[in-house]
Formats: sequence, C-alpha cells, structure tokens
Amino acid sequence: MAALEDSSQGRTRDRRSVYERYQEGGAGEEGTSPPRTFALEVTADGHATDVEREEEPDRITSPFDPDDIDIETRTTTVDLLLSRLRNDMVDLAPDFQRRAGIWTDDKQSRLIESLLLRIPIPSFYAAEKKDGSWAIVDGIQRLTSIARFVAPETVGRPPLRLTGLEYLVGFDGQGFDDLSGKLQIRLRETEVVVHVIRRGTPEPVMFNVFARLNTGGEPLTRQEIRHALIPGRARTYLVELAQSEEFRRATGYSVVGDRMADREMVLRFLAFRMTPPEKYVRGDFDGFLADAMHRINRLGAEGEERLRDDFLRAMTAAETIFEEHAFRKYRHGQQRKSPINKALFESVAVNLASLTETERDELGNWDVNESLAYHLEDSDFERSISMGTGDPKRVHKRFATIQEMFQSLLAESAKGGGQ
Repeated sequence: MAALEDSSQGRTRDRRSVYERYQEGGAGEEGTSPPRTFALEVTADGHATDVEREEEPDRITSPFDPDDIDIETRTTTVDLLLSRLRNDMVDLAPDFQRRAGIWTDDKQSRLIESLLLRIPIPSFYAAEKKDGSWAIVDGIQRLTSIARFVAPETVGRPPLRLTGLEYLVGFDGQGFDDLSGKLQIRLRETEVVVHVIRRGTPEPVMFNVFARLNTGGEPLTRQEIRHALIPGRARTYLVELAQSEEFRRATGYSVVGDRMADREMVLRFLAFRMTPPEKYVRGDFDGFLADAMHRINRLGAEGEERLRDDFLRAMTAAETIFEEHAFRKYRHGQQRKSPINKALFESVAVNLASLTETERDELGNWDVNESLAYHLEDSDFERSISMGTGDPKRVHKRFATIQEMFQSLLAESAKGGGQ
C-alpha cells in the first residue's frame, strides 16, 4: 500500500521510503541528475548538488534564558569598518560561506554603485570575540567588495575597478583613486548597520540566532555558522581532509564545497571517531559538532596525524568496497547512483576506520552494496539516515546496523563462505 490514512490528522500520509519515492520519480539514464523527489543541497548560485539534504527541524534543542541574548546594534561608517580590518579586529574567515571571491566584479561594482547613489545596503551580522574583534557571519561578500574598492590591501585582493554598472555608467573602468575627493569622502562616511552578538552570549544561543538568519534568500548552512564562530586549527584541518584525493575519489568528485558540505562530512567523521556513537546521548547534533571543532583545535600533531590516517584509510576502503555507490543509498540491481547521504557517510566511514586492514581487505571480496540494499529494507534504518538524523536513537541505529552488516560478512568469511 503506497499511502496510509492517518486518522488522527484526517489526512493521507505517505509512508514510503525516500528511495521508493525517488524510484517513482523515474529511473532516468545512468549518470543523470536524480529526480526532484530526492531533496538535494544547493550551491551558492542555486544549482543542485550531489548531496542529499537532511530534513532537520529548525528548533531549539534545549531551553535558554532570553536574557542570554545580548545583541547590540551599532551604526558605524565604512571608514571605521576598514580601520577594524587594518588592525585585525575583523575576522572575515576568507574561505567561509560563499567565499570572499564568489561575487563577480559586476556584482561587487553594483554594490559600490548603490553606496555612491546613497542606497542603503543590508545590515551586517557579527559575533564579538573575547578580544573585542568581530567575526563577520553575514555580510562577508559586501564587506569584501567595499574593501576591494576602497582599501584592497586590507583583504589581500586586487583592486576592484567598476564594471557592469546600471546607472553610473560613466564610472565604468574607474577605481577608488579615480573618484573625486567628494565621492571618496561620501564612500568613507557611508553609514552601515552592524548587529553584534556580544561576547558572553552562550555559544549555543549564538549559533541558534545565526541559524535563523537569511542571506538574500539562502539561509546559512550549519557548517558555515560553525566555521564563523569557531576559529582555530579546525578550520584548516577540515579543509585539508576535504581536499584530499582520497575523499574526493571516494565521493566521486561530486561534493561541492562552496557551502561547506564537504567540511561538514569530514567533521561528522571526526566527531564520531573522537566520541563513539554509543556515547552520543544529548540529541543536540549542532552542539555535538561544535564541541568536536573545539576538540580538534586542542589536538596536538600526533592526534591530528592519527585521525588523518583513520580518515584516509576509511576513504580508500570505501572506494574499493562500495565503488561508485560509496555513501549512497543502494537497492538491489540499482545502476543509477543516488546522491551522497551524509548520515550514511559518517556511519560507514567510522565503522570502516574501526576495522583492521585485513578486515577491510576481506570486505572487498563481498558485494557489500547488495548487503546494504538488504538492510535498507528495514524502514527504521532507512529513516535513521533520512530524517531526524541527530536523534540519538537514530544515530545508534545507523551505526549499529552498519557495524552488524560488516561483522556478519566478516563472520561468513571466517567460516569460508562466499558470495
């Protein structure tokens, strides 16, 4: 039965698995994009990626006192913002969010045109650090554009020359030094609004506030927020692993990193490698991952190397064992690839890292995809990697299922069984 009547609500509720709805959308040709019934993450420019979007409710997982929210709204000038940049009192986290170089020169120029026309621009949002500096969470593109035009040395970027203007077409090709003194002063004295979440505001509260922000119609991803609020070695460490050839090969070179999906996947592996899944009990998945970033910041060289080796070995094994279907939902006889599933990624990768080299080699002798297809017939397991993936019961379910799958195949090998 495709759908069952939910009598308590008086409406029909679709109880089919995500994969069943995906199949109904049409098998398509091998290598083509999956149908719309698979919700996919999107890139900064709105294009669908090859990563399945998790349907997580936007909720506060634990109550907090509204008095803990300390947001100060400041009206400052472009000149003062640039002064903060010059004195290292603004953290742009250059590789954060849509990345400082994502906006085209035309788009950056039109922002400068708005300032010259005295058209107000959207507010900036920042988190205040212990030293009084600001971590810009929303407005990186705008601030980078302004800095490129007025004081490019503050962001280490080539100077912006205006192009693609809509109204002030006579300024095309000009840089800041080409403007009259009057217009230069107008730019420098332009007032902008900065909403600063003051230091002392608890990190979970700060995280929730930023998670509710909407930047031009596309909300910040959870990893973009973590990246902005938690500076330190974790930022570059996640990038290093996400850019490793082993990760890229295992994921079929298909994970787009401009919204930090790749770094979140790496972080999820590291988090559950440092904290065994059975010890995950709080249900605050965002907090769990934030704590993992803090722990990475405290790792020494030896700890980093150990986790890096675990990660790279797991990626190599996943590619060998699952081939092109690594970290993707698979059903019997499937040819067309499903999108990457982040919950499946973490549970498969962490379990692979827990095995010995001999055990990983032995799994390569089995059709593990067919075994995964069998387990995906369990609706509880399928839900554990599809929705509410931060719920402790679902975390425990998916990790235990993958562990059971591997151990069952290894037991068969020990008995001399074959495929």
